[in-house]
Amino acid sequence: MRRFVIDTDVVIAAMRSPSGASAALLGAVLDHRFTMLASVPLFFEYEAKCTDPEHWTAAGLTLDQANIFVNALAALLEPVKTHFLWRPMLRDPNDEMVLEAAVNGAAEAIVTFNLRDFGNAPNSFNIELMPPSTAIRRVRDE
Repeated sequence: MRRFVIDTDVVIAAMRSPSGASAALLGAVLDHRFTMLASVPLFFEYEAKCTDPEHWTAAGLTLDQANIFVNALAALLEPVKTHFLWRPMLRDPNDEMVLEAAVNGAAEAIVTFNLRDFGNAPNSFNIELMPPSTAIRRVRDE
């Protein structure tokens, strides 16, 4: 089964737009089409961003509904223990924790809108970068 790390920007897009590719990816996790991986620091970032009023109000949700969304994410993902830190490889520390979750979780890919921010670092670990639209096509084609 495919193993992907989903960047926070994709999680936020899924919450804000339930009809987009990002939301379809979370639906594919629910249908056991691939395994979503996250470390504790990455999950805490999901939680912080999803419960930020800027995002839950833009999604038309209440804070309680945003918390339900976060709890559902927690139930869907496979936790990754971070055995090795690979810093610094990227400009943004938040991207570092995405890369570390992918490396430590033996992910096939990182799904993100910020392809440029990761540069070639994931390639060093044989981890592919892809936007949500490519990821959902791959998952559906299997």
